Amino acid sequence: MSTPPAAPPAPRHRAVAAAVARGLVSPGAPVAGLLDIAGIRRSATELRAGFEDFTEPGTPVLHAFAVKAASLVPVLRLLAREGLGCEVASPGELALARAAGVPPSRTVLDSPAKTPAELREALALGIAVNADSFGELARLDALTGSAPSASPLGLRVNPQLGGGSIGAMSTATDSSKFGVPLRDEGARDQVVRAFLDRPWLTRLHVHVGSQGMALELMADGVRVLYELAEEINEKAGRTQVTTLDIGGGLPVNFASDEVSPTYHAYARLLHATVPGLFDGRYGLVTEFGRSLLAKHGVVLARVEYTKSAGGRRIAVTHAGAQVATRTVFAPDSWPVRVAAYDAQGRPKTGEPVVQDVAGPCCFAGDLVARDRALPLLEPGDHVALLDTGAYYFSTHFAYNSLPRPGVYGYAPGPDGAPRWATVRAPQEMDELVAESGGAHADALTRLGDPAAPER
Repeated sequence: MSTPPAAPPAPRHRAVAAAVARGLVSPGAPVAGLLDIAGIRRSATELRAGFEDFTEPGTPVLHAFAVKAASLVPVLRLLAREGLGCEVASPGELALARAAGVPPSRTVLDSPAKTPAELREALALGIAVNADSFGELARLDALTGSAPSASPLGLRVNPQLGGGSIGAMSTATDSSKFGVPLRDEGARDQVVRAFLDRPWLTRLHVHVGSQGMALELMADGVRVLYELAEEINEKAGRTQVTTLDIGGGLPVNFASDEVSPTYHAYARLLHATVPGLFDGRYGLVTEFGRSLLAKHGVVLARVEYTKSAGGRRIAVTHAGAQVATRTVFAPDSWPVRVAAYDAQGRPKTGEPVVQDVAGPCCFAGDLVARDRALPLLEPGDHVALLDTGAYYFSTHFAYNSLPRPGVYGYAPGPDGAPRWATVRAPQEMDELVAESGGAHADALTRLGDPAAPER
C-alpha cells in the first residue's frame, strides 16, 4: 500500500502565508505552532485501516494515542472523534484525556512511578492499568482487595532485546527502567506465577521503542509478548490473558515529506512475525504517538536579526530550545528540516547560502540547524521547522521564562484557503508570572521578619 506525502509543500506554503497574513506569527507573536487537521485525520484513518487489513473481524482493537506526543486537549478530542483512545502516563495526562471527553474504557494508564492516589483514581474510574513492576502489583493486590474495580489490569514486561540508534528512546535494553526484565534469572517464571496467582490480571504489555528502533526488533518484542501470553494461558488451563498491549510508536522519517514506514507496512510485518496476534483470540491495544502527528505540524518563527561571526552567517530566530528541546540538545538524533519564507510568508528563493539558524535562548548551543544551505535569511523573514507536530510545541521547555507559543489548527475551506482554529492561545505574561510564584512574591522576605505572620 503506497502512501502519499503527509505534508506536501503546496498546502504547507498556503498555510504559512495565511498564518503570516492573519498575524498568527507577527512581531508581537514571533513564534507559533501550525497543525494540519486534514493530515492528522488522514493518519488516523491509515492507522485503523492498516491494522484492519490483517485483523480478524470482530477483534477488539483500541488505538490509544500516546498523550505525551501532543498534550493538547483539542488534539485529543479530534483523535477521539477519529476513533482513537488515549494512553496516559501521569495524572496531568489523564486530566487532559478526561477534559477531551475520552471515556475511561478507551484510556490506558502506563507509568513506572504510579502513586497510590493515581492507582486509586484509575481503579475507581475503570481505566486500564499496566503495572510496571512486581512492587506495583503488590499495591494493586491491596487496592483491589479493599475496593474491587472494573479496570482491566496488566503487567508490562521488558523482552530485553536490545536498543536502537537513540539510547534514550530504547526501552528494551538489558537494564531499562521499564517493565519486568524477562531474561533476568527467574523473572519469566515469576511473571507466570504472578498471573496464576491473580485471576484478575488479564493483560500483557510491551514497549520495545520508537524513534531510532528497527521495525524488525519491535516486531520481535511483540512475538515475545505473544509467546508469553500463550504460556500463561496454557499453564492456567484457560484464557486468562485476553489482551495484548503492543506499545511503541513507529519511527518517523525526518529527511523528507515521505511517510515511511507506514502503519500498513508495520501491521504486515507483525502478521508475518506473529500471525496468531491477529486471529481474534486476543484483543489488541496500540500506543502510537509521534507518527500520527509529526508530519502534520510546523513551528513557524520570525527571523529577528542576522549576523556573521567568524565567517559564519547566523539567523537569530524565535524558535530554539524552548520548542525544539531535543533538536538543540541532541541534534544528531533529532535533526529537523528548515524551510525559508520571506516577510509575507512566501517560499524564499535565491542561491542557497550556508548559515546557522539560532534560537532566542541565552546559551551558545541554542541552534536548531548548523551549516544549513538555505536562501539567505534576513530580518523579518520566517523559518519553518518541519515535521514538528509531535512534542515540539506541546512539550515546552521554559528556559529564560519564554512564554509558550500559540498553537493553531488549519483545514482547507470551500475555496481551498485555510480555515483556522485556536488550539492553545499564546501564554500571556501575567500567566507566566502567576505560575512562577507571582502570588507569593513576599513569601521569602516574610521569613526574615519575626513580626510577619506565617503563611
